[in-house]
Formats: sequence, structure tokens, C-alpha cells
Amino acid sequence: MSTVLVIGAGGVSSVCVHKMAMNREIFSDIHLASRTKSKCDAIARSVKDRTGVDVATYEIDAEEVPAMVNLIRKVQPSLVVNLALPYQDLPIMDACLEAGVNYLDTANYEPKDEAKFEYKWQWAYHDRFKDAGLMALLGSGFDPGVTSVFTMWLKKHKLKTIRQLDILDCNGGDHGQAFATNFNPEINIREVTAPARHWENGEFVETPAMGKKITFDFEGVGEKNAYMMYHEELESLAKFNPELERARFWMTFGDEYIKHLTVLQNVGMTRIDPIKYQGKDIIPLQFLAAVLPKPESLGETTKGNTNIGVIATGEALDGSGEKTFYINNICSHEAAYEETGNQAVSYTTGVPAMIGSAMVVQNQWAGEGVFNMEEMDPDPFMDMLNEHGLPWQVKELDGPVDF
Repeated sequence: MSTVLVIGAGGVSSVCVHKMAMNREIFSDIHLASRTKSKCDAIARSVKDRTGVDVATYEIDAEEVPAMVNLIRKVQPSLVVNLALPYQDLPIMDACLEAGVNYLDTANYEPKDEAKFEYKWQWAYHDRFKDAGLMALLGSGFDPGVTSVFTMWLKKHKLKTIRQLDILDCNGGDHGQAFATNFNPEINIREVTAPARHWENGEFVETPAMGKKITFDFEGVGEKNAYMMYHEELESLAKFNPELERARFWMTFGDEYIKHLTVLQNVGMTRIDPIKYQGKDIIPLQFLAAVLPKPESLGETTKGNTNIGVIATGEALDGSGEKTFYINNICSHEAAYEETGNQAVSYTTGVPAMIGSAMVVQNQWAGEGVFNMEEMDPDPFMDMLNEHGLPWQVKELDGPVDF
């Protein structure tokens, strides 16, 4: 049984804390902190109502390292679970090092002033965590996270090598809004509007944002347009699977989303550089995020399913030649809301955050340094996915994808 400190109070955090409270044999004491304590209090009330478990709440600026260190020393957790914004990763890691506690997050570091995210900043912390005898586990969400574990499970049980890999992320839900993002608006729009990158023949190839589109028939959803874009697990997957010839990431977007986003780009509302407004510096994208519906508010109205998985082609473990496998999870927005009060996009990230935390605090995944999900044994994580609301399925396809 372990004490954990969760940082952040959005939809993902809400799901993670609810699921931790449902597993008291693993998480004996749960503490929750964010810049806005009232958000933490709202999550704590929901957790109390649903599970009877008390969650302690605090106000904290995650970018203020001394304040973070003081809070960690006060709570004395065995793990800090960072579910805040990606550009807060490094200060939270600094605080964990100073306070002597393990670290976990769901998304890699991204500078505030540049829409670019990569692992180099966090990988550079490896020796510091190793020398301190601490573990930092990166990317324990769905993508990154589960998609990486899916890939390594296939490599352990089905494929000797992986030649081609495609990650397909489909949200087939309808939230009833003219325009809204399914996770943090600022991060979502920064990702979508950045140039696409995919791994091919030993290097990353950059193409225009939303420049390549396919149509794919997703089980539980139907046919959807999916756009190639860059996602951080491509970097770690390429590192830990050097035989990869090609790896791509695809995400579905509806026509209305694309139309609204195009207009917002054209009028400058997705800019991340500051502008003067009434004598003050404001960042247009942050202002836009403030006026858009909050993802955690969409749970009650969102209907339908998500379908997220990977298609991998490579040399079969049994020596039968090249084979292609598709492994995925289908998650119901309605079921996610009934259990935790959040929609499935938050659920599919919050549950893996809880499972990754369980892996660390129970020493099923252990090490000294900074680690990605690909470096860990996939089996216990995969077992917990089946047990805690994200069951997966795997099937063999006739051949490699034709897109």
C-alpha cells in the first residue's frame, strides 16, 4: 500500500484519482494538487460520493520547484503522478529529484514558446535519477503509453521483429458541441497544427500538418477520416525498436472540427506567441482554450466509442514468415462517464496512468533512471488493462496496411 501525490485536476486526473480510490489495496492514501484547488475539491467530492474514499487536496503552482518540494516533503508519497501540462514536466522532475521521490507522467515535455515536443529534455535526466536511486516513468497514458505497451506485447508474443507500425487513434464520440477538444485545448491544438512527422528508413520525415488523410473502418465506430500527425511515442518506439522501417501515427477528426480549426488558424487564434491586448501580453491560443468547453465538462453529453490500437507487420515468432496483427481497445463514452463522471478520452488516459502508477509502487516495474514504457515487461500492464476497464483484443490481418 502506497501514498501517491497527483498533480493536475483535469479530466485525466479525475479518472486516475477515481480509479486509484477503487484500488485501496494498492493506493492507501491519495493526495491531489493543482493551481486551482477548487478543481481538486470537486474531484475529491466525486471520489467520496462514488467510493467513500477521502482525497486530500492542495493548491500548488507546479512550475514553482521550491513549493513543489515542500508539498512533496509534507505528503511523503512514494510516487508523484504528473497529470499537469507537458511544459510543467521538467520542474516537477526537478522537485522529485530534490525531494527524493519517484516520478510518472503521461506526456513528454513541450516548451511553452514552441509547439515542439520530444523526449531529449527528459532523457537527459536519466543519470540524475539513476544517481539518486529513483525511477521516472514517461508516457503512461494511452498514446503514448498503452500503444507502446501494445507494440511490445506483440513483439514479445507474436512478432520477432516489427517492420511497419501504424498507430490509429479514433474518437467516434459525439459531444454535441459545435467545436470542442477532447483533451486540454491548448495541447490538443498545438499538436494538431504542428507539422506531421513519421519514421521511415532510419529518420523522421516531415510533411505539412493534416497533409495526409486516409479512411479507415473502426470497429464500434464505423468509417472515419484519419490524418497523419506526429506523436511522441514514434520517437521512443523507433529508439527501442531499431529494426522499424516505418512508423506512423493517425488520428481521426470530423469535418466540423477541421473547418473550425482552419478558421481559427486563419484568424490567428492558434498562435502561441504573445500579442498586446489592452496593454497586456496575451497568448491567443491560451485565450481560446479559456473560452472553449472544458474537456472534463463533456462527459455527460458525449455518446459513442473510442477505438485506439496499433497495426504491426513483421517476422512471426513461430517462423511462419511475415505476419500482420491488429491490437486495440474499444471504450464507451457512456460507460466511462457512468463509472467516473468523465468521457472516454479522459478515461483512456487516466486508467493507464493509474496502472502505470500501480506498476511502480508495487515494484512490478522498477529501475533507477528515466524509462519509457517500451523498456518494461508488457504482461502485467496488459493484465491490468483487462481488469480495470480497458479490455483489449488482438487479431491477425491478411497482410500489411495498404495506405
